[in-house]
Amino acid sequence: MPPVWQPGQVRSASADRRTPATGHRRVARTAATLATVGAATAGAVGAAGLLAYAVWETRAFLLRTARVPVLAPGRRPLRLLHLSDLHLTPGRRLEQDWVRGLSDLGPDLVVVTGDFLGHREAVGPVLDSLDELLDCPGAFVLGSNDYYGPTLKNPARYLLPRGQDRTRVGDRLPWRDLVRALTDRGWVDLDNRRGTLRVGEHRVTLTGVDDPHLGYDDLDAAGGAPDPDADLALALAHAPYLRVLDRFTAGGWPLVLAGHTHGGQLRVPGHGALVTNCDLDTARARGLHRHSAGGHTAWLHVSAGLGTSPYAPVRFACRPEATLLTLESPGDGAGGSARVA
Repeated sequence: MPPVWQPGQVRSASADRRTPATGHRRVARTAATLATVGAATAGAVGAAGLLAYAVWETRAFLLRTARVPVLAPGRRPLRLLHLSDLHLTPGRRLEQDWVRGLSDLGPDLVVVTGDFLGHREAVGPVLDSLDELLDCPGAFVLGSNDYYGPTLKNPARYLLPRGQDRTRVGDRLPWRDLVRALTDRGWVDLDNRRGTLRVGEHRVTLTGVDDPHLGYDDLDAAGGAPDPDADLALALAHAPYLRVLDRFTAGGWPLVLAGHTHGGQLRVPGHGALVTNCDLDTARARGLHRHSAGGHTAWLHVSAGLGTSPYAPVRFACRPEATLLTLESPGDGAGGSARVA
């Protein structure tokens, strides 16, 4: 017979361990521990998988296309290749090869909106990658990473208001060598300058500013209305700050090209970009959009760019890109359309 417990009698520890209620509690605690460990393991595996994908995506280059009705009436279409944010380093062989292959597109005009460099030894790789494209008419502006090398920063700062730290810069880069080499091949430097190009039968008037993210832009030097006799008018900036977009648009420039945003770099599917690293709204972090100011409306194309900082070599839902813009006269096509090629 089982023992009969009397009131006040202390049960032994061994007897307590044999009670059904205590056994159930131990099983429950063990199950909870295993569930916690399992969830942590699954979370770690999931995080590792997402990180691996985000690293892979930096190499998944794509070409976007768009049609923009900005040419003078009656002119034949012009194919403009827009590149931005290469952030090239000597070791980025895959990106160099992909950029080199873009010459097969046969563009009429090439525009680069800054951040060519990602390393002090990158001028050579940049020139080698662009070599055949440099035989085309071209124009460019510089970005902050052409002046200063990348530095390790806390990525969480970009999610905070005014979190972009423009004062923390790396070592000076050989930007003068880059500019000299590009202009020696005939490309037009538009850093706080205006210029003109003959592209086939088209007379193109251009303007641009030095990097607005560093506050190097001189809008008085680059502003004013475009030449009314030109077949095409283009305005360039590395970072699409609203003060720059407003001045160009109000001045009557019908197409503004920019980069800098990386398209948000880490986008949330179904939502889009979380940041732009400037005061442009996140809905226009990449792609073809409209911008209005001073009673005028311009087309704005923001490239998500081709590279990343060496200290943040990830992209998510935001593949690296180049864009081939078909510029045409109003009425020649649907106008303002964009797609992935």
